[in-house]
Amino acid sequence: MTLTIEEKQFLLQLARKAIEHYLDSGSVLTIEDIENQSKLPESLTEEKGSFVTLTVHSALRGCIGHLLPVQALYKDVIDNALHAAFEDPRFPAMVKKELEDVTIEISVLDVPQKLDYKDENDLLNQLSKTKPGVIIKKGVQQATYLPQVWDDLPDVQEFLSSLCMKAGLNPKEWKSGIDIEVYGVDKFTEEN
Repeated sequence: MTLTIEEKQFLLQLARKAIEHYLDSGSVLTIEDIENQSKLPESLTEEKGSFVTLTVHSALRGCIGHLLPVQALYKDVIDNALHAAFEDPRFPAMVKKELEDVTIEISVLDVPQKLDYKDENDLLNQLSKTKPGVIIKKGVQQATYLPQVWDDLPDVQEFLSSLCMKAGLNPKEWKSGIDIEVYGVDKFTEEN
């Protein structure tokens, strides 16, 4: 699914409206609220996984999402925007005065695919070529990094070690044959 510029703008505005609406009313933005203001593009009713990332002056302020499609994309964006603003456990709930400094980024995810690799070198080679979003899994523990994390962690071994620690695993656990899935994203950000 490739989104048009108009659809991307609609979703970015929707995420901002959802946060603003919640700050003003304490309630979740509904389809009726949306359609009173603008027509919902039909393509955004397709089920897709998404993440909403909030930053303030380039510093992370919240990031929440779904790896797999669980609901219509527009609903996923509303829910993830609200969770990123008010329920990311790494940050206090957003207050109204912060909203003007927040930049919203949305990532619409392809369905993750299992990555087959022969050994450690094959894994490093495949990931360094494509730099996808990565999910690691071992037992009940799992974690993901969106593809944009490669900008901050360009070294593949550091990337995997950090991801293992995020999952609560030993940083070298990736060397011992864990399950890895990869995915691409369609990422877009507000222009401030």
